[in-house]
Amino acid sequence: MTRVPGEPQHPPAPLSLRWRLLVATVAGVAVALLLAGLVLNGMFERHVQQQFEQTLTHQLDQVMARFELDARGQPVMSEQALSEPRWNKPYSGLYWQVDAMATDGQGRTGILRSRSLWDTTLALQPDTLDDGAVHVHHAVGPLGAPLLLLERRVTTAGESGRWRIAVAADETAMQAAMVQFSRVLAGSLAVLLVLLAVAAWAQVAVGLRPLKVLETALQDVEQGRAHQLLGTFPAELQPVADSFNKVLTRNTQVVDRARAQAANLAHALKTPLTVLEQAARAALPPASSLTYALAPLVQEQVQVARRHIDWHLARARMAGGAPLPGQRAELGPVVQGLVRVMDKVHASRALTLRVDLPDRPIFFAGEEQDLQEMVGNLLDNACKWTRSTVRVGVQVWPVDPATPQLRVEIEDDGPGVDADQRALAMRRGVRLDESVAGSGLGLAIVQELAMLYGGRLELTPTPRGGLCAALVLPMAAPGVA
Repeated sequence: MTRVPGEPQHPPAPLSLRWRLLVATVAGVAVALLLAGLVLNGMFERHVQQQFEQTLTHQLDQVMARFELDARGQPVMSEQALSEPRWNKPYSGLYWQVDAMATDGQGRTGILRSRSLWDTTLALQPDTLDDGAVHVHHAVGPLGAPLLLLERRVTTAGESGRWRIAVAADETAMQAAMVQFSRVLAGSLAVLLVLLAVAAWAQVAVGLRPLKVLETALQDVEQGRAHQLLGTFPAELQPVADSFNKVLTRNTQVVDRARAQAANLAHALKTPLTVLEQAARAALPPASSLTYALAPLVQEQVQVARRHIDWHLARARMAGGAPLPGQRAELGPVVQGLVRVMDKVHASRALTLRVDLPDRPIFFAGEEQDLQEMVGNLLDNACKWTRSTVRVGVQVWPVDPATPQLRVEIEDDGPGVDADQRALAMRRGVRLDESVAGSGLGLAIVQELAMLYGGRLELTPTPRGGLCAALVLPMAAPGVA
């Protein structure tokens, strides 16, 4: 595959721990079974070979026991004295033969031989034999059959009478037995490998099940169903879960401490600013023009300082309140509580506040205080600008099942905002109408909080000419925290 220049290279997907353990276990078992099969097959072949040689040795002893010389010193063999009937059946697979040996190791072949050889003889290899020693050879017998041959030298009537007695048996049946055993052994080991692979899979599945439980607990924390890792884990994983829970607790404490310090700082600064503002308003116009110009200047700078304090306090709270695992807030009670507050705040205007909520509970994947901050600012702005009616609607956006989102729409029937002014309205400290009370920080704070959670704020016109402020936020899965 040709890679396009400039295209980013993605690393290959890592092999899962389950497959690593399973592959390693099955590979180890396969190698062990292969070695065991080779050893067992070799042991069986040696055992069969030894049993075959022992049987032929008994046959050789029997032939030597019936071997004798007649009155003329010629070797004779009484075949009727041999107990094995295969000696007399042509090409039966069991043969004996007697050769005469000269002093140089050569001699006449097939002086005596079994009837089973019929009109053939055994081609014995040239060999130096000691008296009583048994030599084992492989040879080719009648009809091309493979033979296992045992031979022994016998000396009679001094050194002049040397005889070479050999017996042989067809190895075809023995080799067929070895091949059959090898097939049965291979099949049995293959079945055993499959069973052991299934057992290894079950062992890996059972052994890694606590990791699945830990993954589920982490997902509960991530999606806001729990504030900490819940459940009991094995001794190897429990320290990890405990350490993770300690980190979550410590992080929450740090955030709470940072917010408390920010609130204390704001209170410490706002108190002297309030005193200055009240003093400037209470000052009577003096005769001095310098004093006359000082009071409005103090009031203006106090307002500027207040806006800076509100802005930096909000930024500090947002920075300290970055999305934490396990945070979750139900949207319905928050919206309904804010609507009741706005209904009281703007009671003199007799506004109509309509709320459209889904039948099932909807949860925001974040802190309840941040949700109140965002929805409260948008709802307050809508109540300030509307003529008579404000509508609050909530929708669920399952665009991506992995990251579901919720959409909070707050509509008013006010004069609306032009397209050029919508982006300007979300800038810090910008007020589109100075006649309406406010610091110009509400929409900017809402936008930054929404972006902090991976959401966004959208301003669009309504069919009635008003403004629709849509807040898109991550949604938490339902569950018991």
